[in-house]
Amino acid sequence: MSWGTELWDQFENLDKHTQWGIDFLERYAKFVKERLDIEQNYAKQLRNLVKKYCPKRAKDEEPRFTSCLSFNSVLNELNDYAGQREVVAEEMAHKVYGELMRYSQDLKAERKHHLQEGRKAQQHLDHCWKQMDNSKRKFERECREAEKSQITYDRLDNDINATKSEVEKAKAQFYLRNHMADESKNEYAAQLQNFNAEQWKHFNNAIPHIFKNLQDMDERRTVKLGETYRSFAEAERRVIPIISKCLEGMVSAAKAVDMRKDSLIVVESFKSGFEPPGDFPFEDFSQNLSRAGSDGTISNTPKGDREGAPGPRTDPKHPMSRTKNKLWLFGKKPKAPSLEDFSHLPPEQRRKRLQLRIDELSKELQKEMDQRDALNKMKDVYEKNPQMGDPSSLQPKISETICNMEKLRSEIHKNETWLSEVEGKQSSRGDRRHSADNHHHTPQGRESPEGSYTDDTSQEHHTPHKRPSPPQPGQPNPDPHEFDDEFDDDDPLPVLGHCKALYSFDGQNEGTLVMAEDEVLYIIEEDKGDGWTRARKQSGEEGYVPTSYVEITMEKNCKGAVTYI
Repeated sequence: MSWGTELWDQFENLDKHTQWGIDFLERYAKFVKERLDIEQNYAKQLRNLVKKYCPKRAKDEEPRFTSCLSFNSVLNELNDYAGQREVVAEEMAHKVYGELMRYSQDLKAERKHHLQEGRKAQQHLDHCWKQMDNSKRKFERECREAEKSQITYDRLDNDINATKSEVEKAKAQFYLRNHMADESKNEYAAQLQNFNAEQWKHFNNAIPHIFKNLQDMDERRTVKLGETYRSFAEAERRVIPIISKCLEGMVSAAKAVDMRKDSLIVVESFKSGFEPPGDFPFEDFSQNLSRAGSDGTISNTPKGDREGAPGPRTDPKHPMSRTKNKLWLFGKKPKAPSLEDFSHLPPEQRRKRLQLRIDELSKELQKEMDQRDALNKMKDVYEKNPQMGDPSSLQPKISETICNMEKLRSEIHKNETWLSEVEGKQSSRGDRRHSADNHHHTPQGRESPEGSYTDDTSQEHHTPHKRPSPPQPGQPNPDPHEFDDEFDDDDPLPVLGHCKALYSFDGQNEGTLVMAEDEVLYIIEEDKGDGWTRARKQSGEEGYVPTSYVEITMEKNCKGAVTYI
């Protein structure tokens, strides 16, 4: 139904209605603004809450109880949930509130234009009506004047006392007034015809066209409101799957709470390794007393203790004698100075601390070994390709690395000796070194140094790959190509990222990989400072390529990922 035909006379009401429509749209925009402010404040308060209750201590001091780990997981999921509330606020701000405000400005400008056209058309019609009305009034005046002149002429013409000149003058005036009345009549007729024509155009062309534009504008406003209502709901609905995953993560964290594991961690954390104290021996202080009383007096002194026999003494090897100073059952444990060998700790705790230190030293040793292998590879490449660098410039760094390795081996051996004392074993350095190496290659996250189990398996992919043993002092250096044996592993290394060849590389040396310009390869081992990166082709062929020859992009989920260009 068209406004132009049905509401041709309702210009003022349509003016008010369109203004109300814009006001309503801006009111809804204000509602959306307050709604997204609530979302932003809610997300901010949630993040502050998570930050407040997140553990602030060092990672080594974090509790390992499943209840604590689950609570940390709940906090992480709640932090992600807060992020989704921020996404909702951003969606509403961009796709709803911002869109509404821009559209409101466009509507105001369009409405102003249409109303101005309507007022101009109305003013033109009013002007035509005024011209017609003026000609009508003039025609009316001229007719009255003509009637008066006719009456005057008829009176003088019938008056016998009137002179001829007076009659002629009255007659001329009569004819003049009639002529002017005829001209006014013709002008009035012309103005009336023009006004009727303009009025027909006004109500059949101009006003319907203007009202149709206003109707289209108002209908577009209605459609836009419906679209923003939907966008308002879609902003919330799009994050529901992710919010559901956050809630599922909280439920999984709740299921991960294990009272038995927590109890085991308590035992492992505080177990001293001491044996429970034995019975106190009876100490007889009456053995030196002289026998008194009658012969019938029965003495409670044992026969073997009479006549100056030495009294019983406390056995220095008795369990109670050894442990009476270590009974902290109902009091605070006495403080002892921290010693390098942890001898101030109970046996079990000392064993765990020593084992943890050995693990850390073994990791540092493995890093030094990797660095030595990388330097040897670079030196070998420089020897075969002198234009790439001077091999002698690497020798000081190699010597420093070997020195660091020897220091670490010495520290490991010293701690292993202390550990053997705690465990009551006297093993050789070779046996302990073998056990330390095996422990080092155990995937991290499966068995913690304290013996507690953890479900974190993400670190298994970051376990250093086993490399050849470093050269011992006094022994000849191994073959520079010993690193090529790494490609004989049964299990392929995980992909850490990808790279694109900036230049072609012939890969003539053993262990290197041929690549063409713009060829895409997979990264399976990062550059360890030697200028070479281990890569794999799509065909499965593996080898080393110069890091400066490729553009590397590491995966986001890989720790320590760096992009080299």
